[in-house]
Formats: sequence, structure tokens, C-alpha cells
Amino acid sequence: MLLKVVLTGATGFLGYRTLEKLVEAENVASVIATGRNLKVSHQVIHPKVKYILGDLEDETFAMKLTTNADIIINAAALSSPWGKEEEFIRANVNTQKNLLKASIQNAISRFVYISTPGVYFTSKDRLLIKESDPLPDKFINAYARTKRAAEIILEQSGLEYVILRPRALIGRGDTVIMPRLIRAVDEGKLRIIGNGLNRVDMTSVGNVADAILLSMTVDKNGINQTYNISNGDPVLLWDCIEKVLRMVGKEMPSGKISYPLAIAVAQMMEWKSKISNFNEPPLTKYGIGTLGKSFSMDITKARNLLKYEPRVTTMEAMEEFAKWHLQK
Repeated sequence: MLLKVVLTGATGFLGYRTLEKLVEAENVASVIATGRNLKVSHQVIHPKVKYILGDLEDETFAMKLTTNADIIINAAALSSPWGKEEEFIRANVNTQKNLLKASIQNAISRFVYISTPGVYFTSKDRLLIKESDPLPDKFINAYARTKRAAEIILEQSGLEYVILRPRALIGRGDTVIMPRLIRAVDEGKLRIIGNGLNRVDMTSVGNVADAILLSMTVDKNGINQTYNISNGDPVLLWDCIEKVLRMVGKEMPSGKISYPLAIAVAQMMEWKSKISNFNEPPLTKYGIGTLGKSFSMDITKARNLLKYEPRVTTMEAMEEFAKWHLQK
């Protein structure tokens, strides 16, 4: 059966790379690609692809988008360590409700949702986290809270679904993780947090796109499940940062800051932001935690049920990003 796919967030980093693989898939007949804005650098021109730009907060738009589709891949999100709660609710929860209502009415056969491992975050070292491990009583930020809320809505919808929690995406097209670190170096603001020996999962964006395609056709044993997705090979974070910086012609700063001090400064900055303009502060507790603590996930479930196997190594993904970044 040839599938008609709707891909939200298609103009973003993961969406764009997923769209590239969807058009190559022999079982995909067409893709409706949607987002708010279309960037030339993240556009896929192919006979299978039709871009329809719009706002998923508009219930009518969501209904129109899903007409005559078989599968929804919802990769759209407001993804930020900071922001107003109501903005995250509108972008991550209300859009999910609209898409699910439209999916039920239009008899969508499967809904693939891209969530976040941020729901596991506790500001402590965490290694080999399983999907079945208890989630924190209190989530670190509005992003994690609303992504979990969107997961629950999907789980209770009655639709056939797959939820993916991919960790720290890197590779060609990255406009978030590595570019932020490069800007911090250029502005003289990057410091090694803690002892610099924390190990973390990173994930090639190509591997996540592979997991999405597997989710579209996984058998009955693998549906209605949540999966951790990573490269399955935790790396020394600061070593990786240094390697990427060297690849793009930057020097790794030698300055360090203790984790407790960095958290204290971040708390102060967050407090100032909350009582003033609520703009994102230079440091957040979540940002400090991701740079200063170890974090890895167990991907055994994805390997066993999705038949997911990381094909692109972390080093290959870093090289891919550096080459793309230098050519921009």
C-alpha cells in the first residue's frame, strides 16, 4: 500500500531531514509538508511533496491538512528552554488536540509523534533511562510539561500511535544546538560546566528520520508505544564540543565554572526574567543541566520492537554538521 503522509514541522531541522527520506521511500505516494515559514536552506523540491504553510492552532487548517491522508507525523513544536506557559500550551498542546480531532474525523490510520527526553530531566546525572522509568513529579520547564501533556492526549485518543523521544539531534541542517554553542564562543560566553567529564547521548538527525520511517510501518507488536531514540553510544560532551569547534575553525575556551555556581547564576537570571520582560535569560537551569550533567537512555526497546539501529555515528554527524555549516 502506498501511503499518503502529512508531515508537520517539515520546515524545521528534523522535519526537513525526514522529508528527504520520505520522498525516497518506495511505500510513500505523497507528502503534505507543513510549517509556518519555508526556508530555502530547508526545502525539499520533489514531485511527491506539496507544501501547505499555515498555523496548526487553526482547527480548520488542521482539518483541511489531514483530508485524504493515511499517516500523520507531528514534528512541529515550540522547542525552547524558556518562555511563557500559555505560548507552549498553544503551540504544543492545542495543536495536538486539533490534529487529533482532525485525524479521528478523517480516519487517519497512524499518528507518529515526536516528543522529547526532556520529560526525564531532573538536574541530576541519569544513565540508561528506560521508557518505563517513573517521570519526575515536577517537569523542569514548560516545554517538557506541554510535550508530556501532548503525549497523554495522544495515548488517550484511541488512535494507533507511536511516540518517539529523540535526544540531542546533530547533523546537517542543525540551527539549534551547535550554532548556539558557536555563538557562545564568538561572544566569549562559553565555559566548561563542572569537571567536563559528563557523558551524554547525542543522535544523528538521520538516525531519527530512520526511526520515524520505521514507526510508520511497525507491526502490531510495536504500535501504541513510546521509544527512546539516540545513537546508543554516550560520548564525553565537552570532547565533542571541542571537536566540532575545531572543525569549524574555532578555539575551545579553557575557562570553567562549577556546576553549583552556574545553577545559582541561572536561577538568578530566571528570576530577573520572570519579574521583568520574560525574555529568555542567557542561562537557564535546564541549559546548565544539559551541559553539566550526564544523561543517557536505554534504546533496547526501539531496537527490539521498531528494529531501529543507529547507522550514522556521532562523529559522522558532527562532521556532517561542520561541512554544512562552513558551506553556508
